[in-house]
Amino acid sequence: MKLEESLRNAPIVKKGDYNYVIHPITDGIPYIEPELLEEVVDRMLEIGDFNVDRIVTAEAMGIPIASLLSIKTGIPFTIIRKRSYGLKGEISVEQVTGYSKSNLFINGIEPDSHVLFVDDVLSTGGTLIAVVQALRETGAHLKEVIIAVDKSENRGAIEAVTGAPIKVLCRIKAYEDRVEILESNP
Repeated sequence: MKLEESLRNAPIVKKGDYNYVIHPITDGIPYIEPELLEEVVDRMLEIGDFNVDRIVTAEAMGIPIASLLSIKTGIPFTIIRKRSYGLKGEISVEQVTGYSKSNLFINGIEPDSHVLFVDDVLSTGGTLIAVVQALRETGAHLKEVIIAVDKSENRGAIEAVTGAPIKVLCRIKAYEDRVEILESNP
């Protein structure tokens, strides 16, 4: 599988105490090969429930995944953006990750819509928890979450807080000198 192979070969940089894996799917560096993106999306299609009104992702690296999922399923997608547009009904989300803090903004999610959240990576769960809470504020029903790469050490706890099932393609552990694949689906 291209995803696991590329993760094993990905460079790692230190950000404080955090081992940051630099990878095409999670960072767009050095570039995203179409075959890798298509593998990620096809694997998500295998494990996910796409009986939804909308695919939702957070800016920025979830966008390539959501775009191709939208094309393959015919389901429109919404991008949770890093800037406010001041539109009626816009919801602000405070995003706290393992290495940064910022605001995200949700527009265009209708009450009672059924949504699927997809993203490139799960680390601390800060972004996901904030997004799930904000989606609930819109009145949307979150069906499930699908993540390409799980770097978290507490997915069960994140799932418990969000109340949303989280499916992942692969779970990894990043060391200073290597990436270990702990789990791979499907």
